[in-house]
Amino acid sequence: MSGSRRRTVADPPRLAVVGTSGYAFSYLHRARILHDEGLVRFAGMADVRVPSAAAIALLPEGGTAHVGVDDLLRRCRPDITVVATPPHAHVRVGGAVLRAGGDLLLETPPVLDLAGFRTLSRLAAENGSACQTGFQSFGSPALPVLRTAIAAGKLGEVVGVGAAGAWIRTDAYYRRNPWAGRRWLDGEPVVDGALTNPFSHAVATALLVGGVGGRDPAEIALELYGTRDIEADDTACLRIRFDRGPEIVVAASLCAEQDHEPYVVVHGSKGRAKFWYKSHRLELDDERVHLGEPVDLLRNLVAHHLDPAGVPLLAPLPATRAFASVVEAVRDAPSPARIPAGWIRTAGEGASRHPVVRGIGEEVAVAADRLALFSEIGVPWASAGRGGSAADRTG
Repeated sequence: MSGSRRRTVADPPRLAVVGTSGYAFSYLHRARILHDEGLVRFAGMADVRVPSAAAIALLPEGGTAHVGVDDLLRRCRPDITVVATPPHAHVRVGGAVLRAGGDLLLETPPVLDLAGFRTLSRLAAENGSACQTGFQSFGSPALPVLRTAIAAGKLGEVVGVGAAGAWIRTDAYYRRNPWAGRRWLDGEPVVDGALTNPFSHAVATALLVGGVGGRDPAEIALELYGTRDIEADDTACLRIRFDRGPEIVVAASLCAEQDHEPYVVVHGSKGRAKFWYKSHRLELDDERVHLGEPVDLLRNLVAHHLDPAGVPLLAPLPATRAFASVVEAVRDAPSPARIPAGWIRTAGEGASRHPVVRGIGEEVAVAADRLALFSEIGVPWASAGRGGSAADRTG
């Protein structure tokens, strides 16, 4: 944002939120808290649909609701805008915010391809705007400790970073909105697969910890599988290699017997570190550290807005360039291969129904531990010759 629109502490920045339902509702709560603390003025919200009464109730006196981002930007003139729309609207809506000269917090996944990444990066640079992404794990207090240990050579040379996640997702999850489980919707990419939405934080955090998040991969290998009649994968793994630096392997499934806490594991020549990015626990060899709550990324953006030189962004868009390459690779990969019915059982009934892939909780952990794809660790249904989707990219 241009210097002429910067505000003082006595005149707090105007904050707006685009999106009012689903996860966006949590941003309305956070905006109201920041308003009540005097850190911002919660100026307005926008949605393509009429906001709920609960959403409207979070607006302070003088705050307004709008239909669409353009009306919001024209009437509210926010200094900072949160965009928590469906992912396929991020570039259009986030681009409008940046063109208006505002700072932006973009919920995850921030973009669905490199073209979107380049567009938003260019607009942020041209308008002098900050662009923060919503990868909450980037604000973890464990990350500086882990980075310091790596830089000090405590783990030796980092040769790879693995990540694993296994959760239950019911039929209700795939009915939550029109784009759930889709790769495309009305001609637009959606890419709502296991690696690119629910476990996008695992992918982005592994890339960040490996020090390669802002770079272009030399190769991306994918194995995408499905158990449901949906376009997107619900079980997947990938390997990302770079011209230099550690390789990244992530394995994930939404067909677990029970929820497992996802984590990132750093493989060094002298030791290992394990980071549970949702609870912010860190294990360095045999030493376990719990450092409390993460920095709220919206607060971080507000602080950066007020002091750009003194407060760096914790989850800036440039740090997610490699992640954008991953989403694009998943988008362009062959359709997911079906996991044979003999390896799947059905649990629950009605909206709580969900498939369970036998042994998947252990298999994602083995993949992260060995830095290997499902087909390389002997998972019986994961054979490239039987249709496991593999996409290799270079350049």
